[in-house]
Amino acid sequence: MTEPTATPVVAQWVLCHGCRHLIFGHRMRRALDVCPRCGHHHPVSAPERVAQLADPGSVDPLPFTVSDTDPLEFVAVAPYTESIAQAQARTGLPEAVVCARATIEGQPVVIAAMDVRFLGGTMGTAVGELMTLAAEAAVDERRELVVVTSSGGARVQEGALALMQMAKTAAAVDEVSRSGLLTVAVVADPTFGSVAASFAGLADIVFAEPAARLGYTGRGVASRPTGAGAPPDPQTAEVLLPRGLLDGIVTRPQLRPRLGRLLRIGGSKICGQGSAGTRLPVLTVTEPDQLPKVDPWRQVGRARTLSRPTALDYLERAFTDFQELHGDRIGGDCPAVVAGVAWLGRVPTIVVAVQKGHTDAELVTRNFGMVSPAGYRKAARLMRLADRLGLPVVTLVDTPGAHPGREAEAHGQVAAIGESLRCMASLSVPVVSVIIGEGGNGGALALALANRVLMFSGSTYSVVSPESCASILWKDEAAAPAAARALRLDAPDLLRLGVVDAVIPEPPGGVGAASLDATARLRAVLSHELHALSRQSPEALRACRRARFRRFGAAVTADAELLDINRQLGTGRP
Repeated sequence: MTEPTATPVVAQWVLCHGCRHLIFGHRMRRALDVCPRCGHHHPVSAPERVAQLADPGSVDPLPFTVSDTDPLEFVAVAPYTESIAQAQARTGLPEAVVCARATIEGQPVVIAAMDVRFLGGTMGTAVGELMTLAAEAAVDERRELVVVTSSGGARVQEGALALMQMAKTAAAVDEVSRSGLLTVAVVADPTFGSVAASFAGLADIVFAEPAARLGYTGRGVASRPTGAGAPPDPQTAEVLLPRGLLDGIVTRPQLRPRLGRLLRIGGSKICGQGSAGTRLPVLTVTEPDQLPKVDPWRQVGRARTLSRPTALDYLERAFTDFQELHGDRIGGDCPAVVAGVAWLGRVPTIVVAVQKGHTDAELVTRNFGMVSPAGYRKAARLMRLADRLGLPVVTLVDTPGAHPGREAEAHGQVAAIGESLRCMASLSVPVVSVIIGEGGNGGALALALANRVLMFSGSTYSVVSPESCASILWKDEAAAPAAARALRLDAPDLLRLGVVDAVIPEPPGGVGAASLDATARLRAVLSHELHALSRQSPEALRACRRARFRRFGAAVTADAELLDINRQLGTGRP
């Protein structure tokens, strides 16, 4: 395929379809066809899209030639072959997608950009083949894959053969992911049907332009089978983001730098590549007797105080270039879980953190740090991505527990927590968890099944809150102080029990009084732990993580009477 070289004609004045104002044409073009008055994103051609994303001089069109195809000899108002010829003459393109090698902010990629001007950007056998070839080239050449979608769906003139392209392109995207390469989809308006449900929706990261529409069934088509009318909500990016279906909304001028930062993470694999270089100072305590004795109930109060640094505070200060990613891809985006990619020094990481807040308003916004099913699913989605890319996982835990509401139960809280545990148990990359405040019940454990579990000395970790324990066993919530002592939820006792591997001593006055010092300690400890774990093989990481939790249990011996009964039953097992 050759890339059109003709310079687009720039009209002197352009009517913005958003605000209906006339904009000077060259000003609109300099703004990447985004209205400088209202921010409306106008459509751009596929060659223009490639040029906007790629570093200057880096574009190398993939050498694919498209043969004329009309498998059904389809004739509607006009023969299908005439429609193709007209689209080719109008756009200067052989088909509705342009595929090229390029670099984005220096990172090598394969770009496949669709053009809605070519028969609505619909996907037939040619588009499906080109998309698949682009994915195969990404695998063969070890390049990340970036697709830009703008399509009405399947090309009906090619019948069931067009439908088959969904399966083919979905399998191709899966091969890219299985190869440990990152796939990123940029959704432009509109993206519907087979394109939305294959390589657009299956990408590891899905960004959308403002107001871009994304869905399987368009509003016009939706009402036909049932007569119930069009969907009540617009299928726009702004509606889909809080429903967990997108990682973010990115404006066109921000797109290239945002992709460059993300692709830099995707191309940096550290697992199994650690060296025995300079060891960082260890700022943790591993012997319980080296920690001062504390009153457990007072410790609960310290762990809950709103002056403590939150997860976002640590993400901003201990890490660099944190990029938040959203959504569980099912229907939600829990505000209590903040997750994304970040750098810890020179180490790229996937970070999953539970966020509370410093004020009552922030606590309400973040559900008081109580994680919903969407939060656990979002966490598991990004941890699986870390596993494919070979990136370590860091979790920062500060939660009173999983969300206890009826809605959470109705949306599968049990399954979501279980799946998060199973996901963390199976990861082949280093996993380090830090309790930075409260660690409450299975809601905390679901994000702390790690190779190394650490906690700040002022934190707590327990099967249940002291108030709930007092209510259940003492039948009196006023017995919470006694319950706190009985639960052994403070750092010295948890270290003695082996529940945590090490404790990070807090600065004098606590982390709230010296947040910068606390951040420096956390950064140094995490760097040390990841440095040590990165030298282990994937098999060793999984085995050691399983062994860490396998050791928690009561001593069990075979009961002679039960053994005799089993022998009589023929099982021979105790």
